[in-house]
Amino acid sequence: MPQDITIKITDRKGVLHEVLAPTDMNLNVMELIRMYELAEEGTVGVCGGMAMCASCQCYVLNDVLKTERNDDEEAMLSEAYHVKPNSRLGCQIPISEEIDGLELEIAPEQ
Repeated sequence: MPQDITIKITDRKGVLHEVLAPTDMNLNVMELIRMYELAEEGTVGVCGGMAMCASCQCYVLNDVLKTERNDDEEAMLSEAYHVKPNSRLGCQIPISEEIDGLELEIAPEQ
């Protein structure tokens, strides 16, 4: 049975938010950030989640996320600003029970 998971997200002002994320709605981290309005409107998910803008770049702060960057994500991050070794695109991280307890920080605006 699907359940909500908890994700901790630090916004661009340094405020930590502990949010519930439904695992049964086929959402990703970018959509979760927008849903909870954790970034200024129009600054996250500019491309609609197509891995084409890096506006949803996040820094993964713990080892909960086991998936690697895909080719599209690698290509976009190679052209983005503020990239770190732990950078991921939120639109490429699906919400699932496997990422319960994930901790992220939203990267500065592009």
